[in-house]
Amino acid sequence: MISSLRGPVQHIATDHLIIEVGGVGLKVLVPNTVFEQVEGVGRMIFLHTMLIVREDSVTLYGFVSEEQRALFETLLGVNGVGPKLALAVLSYISPDLLRKAVGQEQPELLDRIPGVGKKTAEKIVFHLKDKIGVGVPLGVGVKLDESDTEIIGALTALGYSVVEAQAALQSIPKDAPKDVEERVRLALQYFAKP
Repeated sequence: MISSLRGPVQHIATDHLIIEVGGVGLKVLVPNTVFEQVEGVGRMIFLHTMLIVREDSVTLYGFVSEEQRALFETLLGVNGVGPKLALAVLSYISPDLLRKAVGQEQPELLDRIPGVGKKTAEKIVFHLKDKIGVGVPLGVGVKLDESDTEIIGALTALGYSVVEAQAALQSIPKDAPKDVEERVRLALQYFAKP
């Protein structure tokens, strides 16, 4: 099994990279978070990988951390979640937010991900609640209350990803008013910063 690779990036596409390893260009499907690490074509990159062999294909998936790869593998254990959907989950939410959604049984944080409906989100939360802590440390964070969930919902409705919405939510001052509209306004200021 190929568990990691290092090499120069030959090509950057919307859902994959081609990385040269030993004179061979390997196509590696990656979540969106990997593209933040890519410094450009010709630049070196290191990825933790997982090779999936099927009857009709051999596909290599790459991740920025071992934690992300472990979450991908854990997601594949959920009935109805294949590699494409697991990659989408990791593209749209951070590992910490995934752990929070599962640990606090909040499938509504997952059903905003393209391709993940309400039933699939509930399946993910149900099947991972006992597994998410195995080999993956539970993130330290504030419990999301109902107003926080509404704020994330409002920001994602405006077109921001769940990861962006979570970052904006965390930027709201601790002493901010509890009014949802005011908190959304404060969260939107996060995106106005240069």
